[in-house]
Parts: sequence; C-alpha cells; structure tokens
Amino acid sequence: MSKPEEKKESGGWKELFWNPRTHELLGRTASSWGLILLFYVVFYTFLAGMFCLTMYVMLLTLDDYTPTWQDRLATPAYNNSHQVLNNDACVPDKYYLQEDSGNVRNNPKRACQFNRTMLEDCSGLVDRTYGYSDGKPCVLIKLNRVIGMLPGKDGQSPYITCGTKKEVNSDFVDVTYFPPNGTFNLMYYPYYGLRAQVNYTQPLVAVKFVNVTLDTDVNIECKINSNTITEFSERDKFAGRVSFKLRINSI
Repeated sequence: MSKPEEKKESGGWKELFWNPRTHELLGRTASSWGLILLFYVVFYTFLAGMFCLTMYVMLLTLDDYTPTWQDRLATPAYNNSHQVLNNDACVPDKYYLQEDSGNVRNNPKRACQFNRTMLEDCSGLVDRTYGYSDGKPCVLIKLNRVIGMLPGKDGQSPYITCGTKKEVNSDFVDVTYFPPNGTFNLMYYPYYGLRAQVNYTQPLVAVKFVNVTLDTDVNIECKINSNTITEFSERDKFAGRVSFKLRINSI
C-alpha cells in the first residue's frame, strides 16, 4: 500500500489538469477559457483584416501592363516561321509607335520581326558552335527591356562597340558585328511590356572576335553608343556596358 503522502501528491498532479471541486481545467474555468479564445479570435481576425487591407491597397498601385520595377526578362526563341506568322515586317530606322486612345488600351500590340538570319555567321544556323570551335567566338549582346524607352533620336539607332580595355592591347583582337555596325534598329522600340506585347522578340547584336592573339588574356569591354542612353550611373558603374575576359588557347 502507498503512503498517504504519495496519494496526496498524486492527487495534486491530477488536480493541476482538472480540479473537480472548482471545475477548473489547467487552472482556468470555462468562462476564463472562453474569454481567452474570444480574445485570440478577435486578435487574429484583426491581423488577417489588416493583411488583406494592405494587400488590396498595394494591388491598387500596380499596373496590369507596366511593372513598377524592371530588370531582365526571358528571351523568346528566334524562330523565323514564328516571326513571319506573328510579327510585322516593320519599316527600319523608325519607331514602331502604337499609342493608346485615352483610357482605351491598344492591346494586344504588334511587334517587329527579328530573324536569326540577321546574325549571319553568328546565327547558329550554319555553325552550331557559334565560332568557338574555330577560335573565332561569337558573343550575343542585348539591351535590358525597359518599357517605353526610346533609345535614339534624330533617326540614329543605338549601336555596340567592343574593344580591349587597354590601348596597348588593341592589336590583340579584331571585331565583326552582326547586324552590320552592331545596331539595335529603332523599329524594335518602344517596348510596351510582356502582357501588352506578347509576341515581342528582343533584338540581339552578335559580336564575332577574329584574329585573337592565342594564349593571352584579353580584357574586352562592349558599350552601347546612343544619344539618349547614359554610359555612367551612380547606382550602376556597368550601366550601358559589359566587360569580360577572352582567352583562346592554342591547344
């Protein structure tokens, strides 16, 4: 038989969970538990309401067609048959403007054709290695999509120039551009956004490096030349330019 002290101690633990004399569960009566549950229901309902309200206000500030912030977007496939079927053969050297009529959106907007054949030796149609197997590599360059950007004025298209960073290495490499002169034709601008211009195909410039000095690290810098795009930015030192190292080994 257990001692009276042990029975009393065992009964104390049971009463801590449920006290039959005071009808308390874990030290609280039914009314106390009801008030606690009511408080948390009201509290979390208020939090959920605040979340829904702030989400609703934020969604009111967003535009269905123009994102607040933009950076890099996925580039679509450059299929010639798709281009002919879905995009227009635009007039070169002129902006392809498609204005809205007041609050009535002119959507979906059309886009201009950009065919891989325009990249000629760097199209990958004939040489699927893009010149890397011959030591004459092609590098594809694009401009980030910026809605509404007009990258040139007075009929002057922006164009790419590439060269070595140091003049003493200027004889280490020769460059060929596709399309000719490395231009981003004005007919591909302005860009109206992925939702409004679903078939937009981003133009590319291919830079083919030939006669590169073998077994030598050559620091290359390519920059955009435009009368409306700045080459310098306090927030981004690489604005309007890209740098990389090129090395072709003899073995």
